Amino acid sequence: MKHFIGTLVFFAILFISAGRLDYWQGLIYLIIGLVMFLLNYTVLRADNDLLSERSSPGEGTKKWDKAILGLSFIATISMYMVAGFDSGRYHWSPEFHWSMYLLGIILTIAGQLIFLIGQKQNKFFSSTVRIQTNREHIVCDTGLYKIVRHPAYLGSIIQSIGFPLLFGSDWSIIPICILIILFITRTILEDKTL
Repeated sequence: MKHFIGTLVFFAILFISAGRLDYWQGLIYLIIGLVMFLLNYTVLRADNDLLSERSSPGEGTKKWDKAILGLSFIATISMYMVAGFDSGRYHWSPEFHWSMYLLGIILTIAGQLIFLIGQKQNKFFSSTVRIQTNREHIVCDTGLYKIVRHPAYLGSIIQSIGFPLLFGSDWSIIPICILIILFITRTILEDKTL
């Protein structure tokens, strides 16, 4: 329920910033989000232990991770607001070619799917960086994790790259660049922790 409400808040920020509901990029993004939400709780549902960990991580979360998560939250809200103001309300960016919107949709879907599959395949996929001694934590090296060390971060970066293309918003690239730098920083620090 907490995840659903959080998702709705982000969509509300997007549509409020756009100042309208007949915002086709926002509607497509909403549909993608709802499909991914359904996949997350059906086909790609994590086991109950992981769901419990993700909703309420145990002790030992790194202080730097709390700072990165806070900054990521601000960057994400900024990304939604800037995109909504730009492509939904004020049209600061020039109109994109239809192929760029399509590429944005494909990258958004691909990135979100990679994230969800990575979450499903790693039973220690917590929402914070911590060694889960209470759950006999080991480093995952199967599935997507055989190919790439951090598939969820890769998926997040891919969907972030797709975001300004889907929305046709040059200005949203600024908070997205900050977000990608935070993902990379978190990846490096998480590797050192593990």
